[in-house]
Amino acid sequence: MKRVCIINVVGLTPRLLAHAPAIRSLAGNPSPESAESGNDTFQPWTSPLPAVTCTSQATMLTGLAPRDHGIVGNGWYYRETQEIRFWQQARSLINGKTFYDDYETAKMFWWFNQSSSARYSCTPKPHYGCDGSKVFDVLDHTGCDLTKRLGPFPFFTFWGPRAGLDCSQWISEATAVVLREKRPQVTLAYLPHLDYDFQRFPSHDPARVAEVDQCVQTILNAADQIDAQTVIVSEYGLVPVNRHVHPNRVLRDNGLLSVRKGPFGEILMPGECRAFAVSDHQLAHLHLSDPNLKGSVRSILESTPGVGGVFEPEDLELDHPRAGDLIALADPDCWFTYYYWNDPADAPDFARTVDIHRKPGYDPCELFLTSRGRAMFRLAQKKLGFRYKMDVVPLDPALVRGSHGLHPDPIDGPLVIGPATTGGVPTDMRDFPEYIRSLLR
Repeated sequence: MKRVCIINVVGLTPRLLAHAPAIRSLAGNPSPESAESGNDTFQPWTSPLPAVTCTSQATMLTGLAPRDHGIVGNGWYYRETQEIRFWQQARSLINGKTFYDDYETAKMFWWFNQSSSARYSCTPKPHYGCDGSKVFDVLDHTGCDLTKRLGPFPFFTFWGPRAGLDCSQWISEATAVVLREKRPQVTLAYLPHLDYDFQRFPSHDPARVAEVDQCVQTILNAADQIDAQTVIVSEYGLVPVNRHVHPNRVLRDNGLLSVRKGPFGEILMPGECRAFAVSDHQLAHLHLSDPNLKGSVRSILESTPGVGGVFEPEDLELDHPRAGDLIALADPDCWFTYYYWNDPADAPDFARTVDIHRKPGYDPCELFLTSRGRAMFRLAQKKLGFRYKMDVVPLDPALVRGSHGLHPDPIDGPLVIGPATTGGVPTDMRDFPEYIRSLLR
């Protein structure tokens, strides 16, 4: 039986390969001059738009464009309930067959992991109490007792102000255990390490690349022991940004957006808006209550500095019922916030917390901390049994210095590295399922 291990190194680009010797060796050690063009075992490749985790992964797994698999971003507007929801995990959200359905698969932290066809899987899944309390944990269906053997998954390093290396190390060690003990035909491992500091800082520290390269080496060692071919992929490349746009504030200033004032700050009321934006890094879905508003909304946003253009969904292969009525793309050095309030005093209480499911858009400010002292005070309140709120996230989008979602120059975009086949490795994510099938034949 042939086996394949697919390692998703988030944020890895051809430019960064020089700092990753383990990964670079799999790519045939391309020179910096040839890194942009690729070869039979390594290629920069084209992601869908938006170039974000959920959309890119869905395309890699199905070979379909977003218009067909329906994953139009990391989150979207649910018209039936008038809610915006991000970071949903159910496999049933993907329209279409995933290539791993046909093989005994271990799925380690790739998205859409809940109720998937993978025989072995592990994914983040907290426990929620009726009083609003939360206990962090993973949903472990590997049969390997991973938390017992490796210790609790370091959830606070997976996202938030403390996001960093520990979670990728844990995932790599867990993947190595599953590879050796279960010997799956297909293994999917997700290493998010480069996603954090590359959003915090404008320059890409080679030390971060070297760290994730060590995580890859841990998995490579186990894959070699079971004679599994290794494939490296990335979903997108992060680029420096020095500007931001508040699309919802722009729409609000033009009388198109509705909020409800209350004891916990202003709450966006999507169903009552004439127009609102679901912001996701460098792309925003614009939802309109009336198609006749398209012209005016397009004109308003296209005249806003930092907006690179406003498009019909079909122009970007995003014409799916979940998508917006129009799609806005940022300039390459700019990103879109979800902010809809004009006065910080009116911000909803969740804005200053790490709350990926309640916010009506992506918020990279969750990677930052207002002050360590404030965080320690809130933790002391928790330990003493007092009611508390972890309001430690700053409302300062200027802190964010890296983003993604567009198609950058190939040297700064995503890549694929793997064994050569007759046609080489794919240059488009839509060709990935057939490439993996060819390795398994």
